[in-house]
Amino acid sequence: MAGASAPKRQDTRKFFENLSGAGKSIAVLTSGGDAQGMNAAVRAVVRMGIYVGAKVYFIHEGYQGMVDGGDNIKEAKWESVSSMLQVGGTVIGSARCKDFRTHEGRLKAAHNLVQRDITNLCVIGGDGSLTGANLFREEWSSLLEELLQQGLIDEEATQRNSELHIVGMVGSIDNDFCGTDMTIGTDSALHRIIEVVDAIMTTAQSHQRTFVLEVMGRHCGYLALVSALACGADWVFIPEMPPEDGWEDNMCQKLSENRADKKRLNIIIVAEGAIDRHNKSITPDYIKDLVVRRLGFDTRVTILGHVQRGGTPSAFDRILASRMGVEAVLALLEASANTPACVVSLVGNQAVRLPLMECVQMTQEVQKAMDEKKFDEAVRLRGRYLISFSSFNVAVMNVGAPAAGMNAAVRSAVRVGITEGHKMFAVNDGFEGFYKGQIKEIKWGDVGGWTGQGGSLLGTKRTLPGKHLDKIAEQMRIHNINALLVVGGFEAYVGLLELSAARDKYEEFCVPMVMVPATVSNNIPGSDLSIGSDTALNAITDTCDRIKQSASGTKRRVFIIETMGGYCGYLATVGGLAAGADTVYIYEEPFDIRDLQANVEHLTEKMKTSIQRGTGAQVRNENCNENFTTDFIYQLYSEEGRGVFDCRKNILGHMQQGGAPSPFDRNFGTKIAAKAMQWITRTLKESYKGGKVFANSEETACLLGMRRRTLVFQPVAQLRDETDFVHRIPKEQWWLKLRPLMKILAKYKTSYDVSDSGQLEHVTRVRPKDSNTSTAI
Repeated sequence: MAGASAPKRQDTRKFFENLSGAGKSIAVLTSGGDAQGMNAAVRAVVRMGIYVGAKVYFIHEGYQGMVDGGDNIKEAKWESVSSMLQVGGTVIGSARCKDFRTHEGRLKAAHNLVQRDITNLCVIGGDGSLTGANLFREEWSSLLEELLQQGLIDEEATQRNSELHIVGMVGSIDNDFCGTDMTIGTDSALHRIIEVVDAIMTTAQSHQRTFVLEVMGRHCGYLALVSALACGADWVFIPEMPPEDGWEDNMCQKLSENRADKKRLNIIIVAEGAIDRHNKSITPDYIKDLVVRRLGFDTRVTILGHVQRGGTPSAFDRILASRMGVEAVLALLEASANTPACVVSLVGNQAVRLPLMECVQMTQEVQKAMDEKKFDEAVRLRGRYLISFSSFNVAVMNVGAPAAGMNAAVRSAVRVGITEGHKMFAVNDGFEGFYKGQIKEIKWGDVGGWTGQGGSLLGTKRTLPGKHLDKIAEQMRIHNINALLVVGGFEAYVGLLELSAARDKYEEFCVPMVMVPATVSNNIPGSDLSIGSDTALNAITDTCDRIKQSASGTKRRVFIIETMGGYCGYLATVGGLAAGADTVYIYEEPFDIRDLQANVEHLTEKMKTSIQRGTGAQVRNENCNENFTTDFIYQLYSEEGRGVFDCRKNILGHMQQGGAPSPFDRNFGTKIAAKAMQWITRTLKESYKGGKVFANSEETACLLGMRRRTLVFQPVAQLRDETDFVHRIPKEQWWLKLRPLMKILAKYKTSYDVSDSGQLEHVTRVRPKDSNTSTAI
């Protein structure tokens, strides 16, 4: 955020300066069940609203506060949302409201809003809350007419408040809303589940136990399915996909086989709404009794309950909620009389706006399909999260620095590969191990329990293959390797380029090769996200929370925090956004001494006027500038802030690379590696001719990356032009668009490009797939 210099922009872009909020009033409320990250969304709405010149109001206690009025509807100031980012639940309160379901209740609510000229409403809640908001909007004109007839408002107020605009954000830990990939709170709930499962695994292993865990999800199996993937569970039960009749025999057989394979524990995950094909509930106690009766295993039940709603929001939820909050304000500013009430959603890595009622209707159709026992239809409507799952020799390896989630990707690749009939080989210690012949077959049981392990269990090195091509080709010939999956960072990308470039000389490299990006730095061209970066962001966010807390009783204190990332400013920028930093210094946005001076003055002014006690965070990427070091910035702030604030510095170092992988990284690693293996299978079949595999086109050496909304296979040769090899970063980076957003939330004046903001779209229905989906993991 350092520096006033704006990045190069094309004339086609539009900026939100044209979208003034002057004269407008926006109210924000949270309704229904609470979810971690709601406060981050409220904070973003308040600060973006104030920034564009609108008046912003809190409505406390959800719709109940809107009906009751009075002190429940209060104007929000910039400082009202300070220190909210890291707090779980909702600070402004939420309540179930029977009154709002009545016409009289909605009439009172309308009166309370008109008295304050509030005609823009931002609702953060589940489908019930959003449906109520839409009904309110549809009735708005008739409610005003009624208030006018009763003499409660005059003609002028009626004219002034004639249109009510509504934008929703979905806050729900269940991720049960159609139209968005992730709802606010889901990722944090997964964090709570995985923390419990990781803890349970140690005691289960010690005693050779079976654990049956019940997670939330009365109508939606997302938490159960993804946590099962993320912890390597043996079996999972979800409402949308009841098991076939006779599932008891199948499950007990699988558990028995696993125990016979020397597996010391079994994990079974059950969504609270799990049912069989006859709509009969499948409860944890029923499963426990079944396992004890049939197998005699020592079995325990754990019901997680409201633990899943609690605790501090994850980095993902803070960033998601902040992006959604800003997008919601933009949607309200752009709304016209003809704009339907919309919900701000996330598809892949892109914000989109969808008509609220289309999403609600599709969500309700899922339940209807389940009630009618049309389970295939329910799965199709849920869409993206329900993943489905010739013999060739396929090698898998890690290259570069370790990243949390690598092991989840390797486990997924090995098991999907074996399922598809391949013989899987593990290469230890990257390309160095490859040329030394550290290659052996890896079987199903060898990767058990890998998902939750940090680092790289295969071993990984930064060595590039270029100097050892002869020996690597020889090893590929010895082991008859027909395809290669590389999970790693920038060295993996360069290594794949070197191998594919050497195909003319070495026929052994004429096989399908695919890379899955895994690096905390998130500096790989061709992918918005890399495995490992979410875990690193959570480490940064947790540390920043602790640092802030350490100074909570102190008069004003500023922390200079240094993050990893090489020349890539992703961790610093997005970590700064999640931690509520004031300034972030990165290599991609050059800054000079004048910018440093302006930042110090801005912070000093803010500390003097608005913050009595508290902290400011200045985040610095390790390679942002060779002269303006962390020590230099620390000394500058210490000197200039004398008498106003004192200064501390923290260099986070390799702690960002360590730790157990976050649920996002486990899930992302599992999904992306499975997709990579399916590509390998398809490409092997296409390139198998005359009894051998031969693949030498550009399209057969690919990187699989998340690009905006979708996972895309891109030839590495075509990504060469997108790469700054000297600084090991992509030439264009999507997250730079988040920097103005971060400045706005830190009270800087800046320009915000909204040409890429969500546009109103229609909900797309997911086409049914041919392949069968199994509930056994």
